[in-house]
Amino acid sequence: QVQLVESGGGLVQAGGSLRLSCAASGSITTINSMSWYRQARGNERELVAVIPSGGGPTYLDSVKGRFSISTDYAQKAVYLQMNSLKPEDTGVYYCKIVDGSPLRRAYWGQGIQVTVSS
Repeated sequence: QVQLVESGGGLVQAGGSLRLSCAASGSITTINSMSWYRQARGNERELVAVIPSGGGPTYLDSVKGRFSISTDYAQKAVYLQMNSLKPEDTGVYYCKIVDGSPLRRAYWGQGIQVTVSS
């Protein structure tokens, strides 16, 4: 059974920084991609950043230049460094890992709250 555990969220003032972490435990032997999503109240979940195995990252336009995704495949972990935070970055952030099996199974974290005050 695979479990993703997120940490690092919280309350920060506009202009501040947070670093989210997500670590997977369980039987993931290969990874296809790792990503972060977010969902603001009343909105649909949106992709914030994704990094495929062996490839470069892709970011949501509104976070380019402020957010950075990084990975540690040995630890099956993914991170999101968030700088110059804005109130519109507020939401629940979810990590997602897609395994490298032919089924491309997707695993999600439980979500972590990020609140940016103005």
